Amino acid sequence: QVQLVESGGGLVQPGGSLRLSCAASGSIFNIYAMRWYRTAPGKQRMFVAAVTSGGSTTYADSVKGRFTISRDGAKNTAYLQMNSLKPEDTAVYYCNADVRPLPRDGVVNYWGQGTQVTVSS
Repeated sequence: QVQLVESGGGLVQPGGSLRLSCAASGSIFNIYAMRWYRTAPGKQRMFVAAVTSGGSTTYADSVKGRFTISRDGAKNTAYLQMNSLKPEDTAVYYCNADVRPLPRDGVVNYWGQGTQVTVSS
């Protein structure tokens, strides 16, 4: 079993910064892509950013230039550095990852429980 645990959320003023972390633990042979999604109040979950095992990154247009996704392979952890935060960034942020638990297993997609980010003055 694989667990993804997010941390780093909280309340921040507009223009401020937060750094989210997503730590993967459990039976892990290999982690492929790691992603962040968010669900704003009254809206559907949307893609925020992704990083491949090779370090390639993609971003939603709404966060380009403000958010940076990265990962530490040795720690099985992904990060989301969020700068110049806006009230519309308020959401629950979820970590998502493609993991091969054991060498003989197929790749399984996992979700974390989410961490709340609130941007308000």
